[in-house]
This record gives sequence, C-alpha cells and structure tokens, in this order.
Amino acid sequence: MQEPFDIEIGPINYSVFPEGNDSYTIFKDGREYIQIQKDTSSIWLKMDYKTELPIFEEDEEVNAIGQAIENYVPEEDDEEEEEL
Repeated sequence: MQEPFDIEIGPINYSVFPEGNDSYTIFKDGREYIQIQKDTSSIWLKMDYKTELPIFEEDEEVNAIGQAIENYVPEEDDEEEEEL
C-alpha cells in the first residue's frame, strides 16, 4: 500500500493517508478533515463519517484534493538508498 504523503493546494497543506480502493483520509491543520473516494476519472466524492457512504454532490475542494493526489509523484530517494 502507498505510504502517507503531503500535498499543497494554494496556501493549504493536506496530509493524505491512502486507505486502499481509491479511498483516502485527508488531514488538514493536523486534524482529520475528510475521507474521499475516487468516483470517475475527474470526480471525487466525500464520504459520510457516520454511514461511510459517498455523498453524491460535487465539491470543488474534494475534486482539487483528488486531482492533487492523482498528480502526486512519490519521492524515490529514501527507498533507493535503503535498497542499495
């Protein structure tokens, strides 16, 4: 499974924790913020905390976070050094 990573959208930093199956827990300002899941190639859905079901309404912030996740390229320097 992918390791947690940070993304930046404008002035806001988010910590992303992959949960598997295109689901992610997002932290903002050091606190759990939202859970999101990829729906289609360009649509991401916010998950309801109580039911853990997707909320089917478009959310620009959720889509921006999802796009940043898709564009994220992990840093390989630490892994390569460990393998040598």
